[in-house]
Amino acid sequence: MARKNAFYAQSGGVTAVINASACGVIETARKHRDVIGKVYAGRNGIIGALTEDLIDTGKDSVSAIAALRSTPSGAFGSCRFKLKSLEANRREYERLIEVFKAHNIGYFFYNGGGDSADTCFKVSQLSQAMGYAVQAIHVPKTVDNDLPITDCCPGFGSVAKYVAVSALEASFDVRSMERTSTKVFVLEVMGRHAGWIAAAGGLVEDHGIPVVVLFPEIEFDQAKFIARVDKLVRTHGYCTVVVSEGAHYPDGRFLAEQGTRDAFGHAQLGGAAPVVANMVKEALGYKFHWAVADYLQRAARHIASATDAKQAYELGQRAVELALAGHNAVMPTIERVSDTPYRYRIGVAPLAKVANVEKFMPRDFITKDGLGITDKCKRYLLPLIQGEDYPKYKGGLPQYVTLKNVAVAKKLAPFELK
Repeated sequence: MARKNAFYAQSGGVTAVINASACGVIETARKHRDVIGKVYAGRNGIIGALTEDLIDTGKDSVSAIAALRSTPSGAFGSCRFKLKSLEANRREYERLIEVFKAHNIGYFFYNGGGDSADTCFKVSQLSQAMGYAVQAIHVPKTVDNDLPITDCCPGFGSVAKYVAVSALEASFDVRSMERTSTKVFVLEVMGRHAGWIAAAGGLVEDHGIPVVVLFPEIEFDQAKFIARVDKLVRTHGYCTVVVSEGAHYPDGRFLAEQGTRDAFGHAQLGGAAPVVANMVKEALGYKFHWAVADYLQRAARHIASATDAKQAYELGQRAVELALAGHNAVMPTIERVSDTPYRYRIGVAPLAKVANVEKFMPRDFITKDGLGITDKCKRYLLPLIQGEDYPKYKGGLPQYVTLKNVAVAKKLAPFELK
């Protein structure tokens, strides 16, 4: 059987461990050169496939590819570019197949979140309809932890660890100054519709920190929130608030909504922390400080979860193995076997059940008052932040790799994105 080449691309917001998945895909494919020829990567995600801007990963050494495992962000470039429906813009999907044909690509590994799962599923459908076989495997990634079926998503464990550590350290700072200075510290974290990242901030409670958590799943009640903050400050002298960017009022308006939208059509968020902090100031008069974790939380490879890095690699590895076993339109998953000791196995889910489905925080993970996390939630979170997988350091800074990213010669006419 003639060998087919593989195509890999990264999509959406990058993470501390998405390159570990890339490493898993590329290293595993290289072990099966009898079946898989070259491994191409899309420069800037799916845009690289549409514009035929392909990278030959074979031009990078074994050691460079191995170094991806401990390098943050997207080594090949990512994008926020959502392909429209087949009905609305069939030309883009047909272009993908055209590029795949031109470069003898028979394996499509798309590393991303829910929108990427949808794209991957559509590519598998169209390839069959057009009579050109492409095995499309989705490699899960999202700091939001909102993909269904899988117990957790690569990228989340490291963000959760960063947020928990940052909330703990900042709270120690506030505690030391509360007598004459700051009494309330507000940390804003990512999470548009799901409060998984914010929940991680609640882990500091077991370290003696008075904390309030604001989730997207719970409608924001300003009076209840202010009363809770006031009680904690009166009792402890200070408190920390962890607020999800997706926290919203009962009418659906985000606390942080700016009135603009991103490339996927989602409301552009950012600014919940100052909104919440000023509420506290106006209602209670307490001095405050606030911070937005923003890119820091998802780029922090220096304190990545060892569990997360391991799972990210394994899912990239398993994606290739699934393709070699003949699977199509599927996603490798994490299946939790036990909490203590933490055990899991790698499963598989059909993309038809993954695409465009969001997983939210279960109500029993959130306290009855809606302002904290339960012991059940802690049992879920704690295994995911375990272990430190430090990168190598040189001159006081982490040693991260920058690949050559050598371009593949184009064979087709230019394609204009719309």
